[in-house]
Amino acid sequence: MSEEKKIINGGDVLIKSLLKEGVEYMFGIPGGQFLNMYDAVYKWGKEEGIQTILFRHEQAAAHAADAYARVTNKPGVCFGTVGPGALHLVPGIGTAWSDNIPVIAIIPQVNSSFDDSFTLQGNLDQITMFKPITKYQRSIRDLDKIPDAVEKCFRHAVGGRPRPVVLEIYEDAFLEEIEEEKINIPSPEQYRPKVKPGIDPNSIEQALDMLLNAEKPVIISGGGVMMSEAWNELREFAEMFKIPVMTTHRGIGTISDDSECFIGSTITISSALHAAGNSDVVLALGCKFSYCMGHGDEPFWKNEQKLIQVDIDPTIIGRAKPISLGIVADCKVFLSQMIKAGKERKTIEEREWLDTLKAMREKYKKATLRKATKDKVPILPQRLVKDVYEFMDEDAILIMDGGDISCFALEQVNLHKKVNPLSIVQAIGMGHLGTAVPYCIGAKLGQPDKQVVAIAGDGSFMINVQDLETAARLELKDLIIVVANNNAWGMIKSGQKLFMGKRYIDVDLPEFDYGKCAEGFGCYGESITDPNEIIPALERAKNSGKPAVLDVKIKFDIPDATKLMGSMGIL
Repeated sequence: MSEEKKIINGGDVLIKSLLKEGVEYMFGIPGGQFLNMYDAVYKWGKEEGIQTILFRHEQAAAHAADAYARVTNKPGVCFGTVGPGALHLVPGIGTAWSDNIPVIAIIPQVNSSFDDSFTLQGNLDQITMFKPITKYQRSIRDLDKIPDAVEKCFRHAVGGRPRPVVLEIYEDAFLEEIEEEKINIPSPEQYRPKVKPGIDPNSIEQALDMLLNAEKPVIISGGGVMMSEAWNELREFAEMFKIPVMTTHRGIGTISDDSECFIGSTITISSALHAAGNSDVVLALGCKFSYCMGHGDEPFWKNEQKLIQVDIDPTIIGRAKPISLGIVADCKVFLSQMIKAGKERKTIEEREWLDTLKAMREKYKKATLRKATKDKVPILPQRLVKDVYEFMDEDAILIMDGGDISCFALEQVNLHKKVNPLSIVQAIGMGHLGTAVPYCIGAKLGQPDKQVVAIAGDGSFMINVQDLETAARLELKDLIIVVANNNAWGMIKSGQKLFMGKRYIDVDLPEFDYGKCAEGFGCYGESITDPNEIIPALERAKNSGKPAVLDVKIKFDIPDATKLMGSMGIL
């Protein structure tokens, strides 16, 4: 008697394909076309190591996948049902696209039998909708195409310059059945190279000559260093030749403040701003010169500077600022070759230029912390930020969500303790608000053993407040969201104060107790008005055993970075 062959459907094949890619979590909301996918997770997927995480809004689910990717350096996966679910994913996918984060968005499409009809949720060209904010788009109608589609989506998401991709699967493919033995799902090692290509030795020697002959060189460490996990190589190379290093927002943590070469994060810090405008040779590693870096333009930078730009994406090189030497490469490979070549050169024991920048940084640190220690009421935002940093675990993950409060947080990000790689999460490129709650969830699931703390503005916090219920349902512990409550859309109010003669409109928010709101979702909540109660409240939140929200009443104040962005025409 012949053995009965096992029959599987498209939902089974999708989950098998995702498991081959090492996917742990899928963030999203159910839809009718996903029934077979969910059934596969229920019947056997959880046992194999994959599970769905139910959210209350698809935008938040996409943000959670984004944060998961940022703290693990692995692609995050999110999904939303056909039509409205896919539409709701767009803000989260657009945010990940802007910051070069690998996210896989999976969306269904109505059955082909309903093509060009007025069926529920039909007639939406989802692929075209996602095209501007994804690196690769794939739409399939047949079950046997699912493994290849998943393979290509992951290859594009993580290959070269990482970015989101979208996979649309027609209901036909989910419903189709096949004998299991007829489906071949390759492992990533079979179709995705792990070894990055080497760099022409002449380019390495040329870059080394330019840096060693410079009087005032500076290195910019961007998101490319973070994604390639080149932080050890960066520190070794910089310290070998005493070259000052600043980071971009996405590069924060790629070089620690305990390195003798670290001079600050972003050009809003005085020492980094001075280095930007006075260096003669700039080595930009995985940095695209966005608005956060003054677009590479004068007066923040100088046109006569020599620029060595290294990026995995050739379209970035020379795009914002003229180059002297462009190298298409993975930052880790580049730095490894620079270290090897540099060992044949004479190292530099001291550099006056570096000492000058370090002295400026120390002066900046003292001036910043002077205001941060005051006991004024309403609480100064600088004081709130200082106390949060002093409370946080050494290896905690910090999430920033908001306008002015994020600027205040960035002012002190390297002033209190070592900042680790993959530990700062902020939607900096798109400037998207409402990320605190979903970013916390994604980060906590990605790094369950680490404390997760968010600093959020009161306006931005409410945008995805509904998913506090998700955090409570998942019983996530040591997850604390600190709401900096100044009853305003702070950055826009700052703009109206600075440039519109204090003609305030639609920027003032009513009194609201965000701690009580959090309790309604099943979280721990508390409101604080006394600066000396900030740290005790943080301890109570940590010990509550629940996700926690602290509503801290702060003074409306304008950070220096907001003023700088206003002068750049960004605000």
